[in-house]
Amino acid sequence: MLGLKLPTDPRWVNIVEKNIEDILTDHAFCEQKAASTAISLIVSFPEYSDLVQEMTALVKEEISHFKMVHDRILEKGWTLGRDRKDDYVAKLITFFPKGGSRTTQLVHRLLYAALIEARSCERFRLLSEELEDKELAEFYRKLMVSEANHYTMFLGFARQYGDVDEVNKKWQSLLEFEAEIMKDLSKHQSIHG
Repeated sequence: MLGLKLPTDPRWVNIVEKNIEDILTDHAFCEQKAASTAISLIVSFPEYSDLVQEMTALVKEEISHFKMVHDRILEKGWTLGRDRKDDYVAKLITFFPKGGSRTTQLVHRLLYAALIEARSCERFRLLSEELEDKELAEFYRKLMVSEANHYTMFLGFARQYGDVDEVNKKWQSLLEFEAEIMKDLSKHQSIHG
């Protein structure tokens, strides 16, 4: 369903199991960045009323996910660590050239967001199936469903605002680029890395 060209190496879960505190911190910041992305889309493209409506709802949902992850951190007696650079996203956003029309910029941002959500969904599915901590596994199963909905929403908006054939070609190219990025990742205690 997600169309990802390279699945996550299942051994990534072993890294997660040994670094739950780091993973939860990274995950919390991923949720915060997702809320920030939705706000940024509202600020940058206010003339797209249907997008603004959906992004407003998404901000609320993503910040509630941040709180859920932060609550888990506190339950374990930890504090939220510091945010770290997300190498996955930093590499991913180099795919499309800067500039172009406002519509092109919007479509590119929506495609990036769709892919990040798709990869998060795939990772959460893996965690939900493989984590030994069954309570945490169930937590990730619930979040996986949200990520899948976000992925399809962003991709749907990209197809709505851009030429469908062109968007589909860009999407496939972006998926192939992302697969190359993923060959070097899955070795770190982060949601995408």
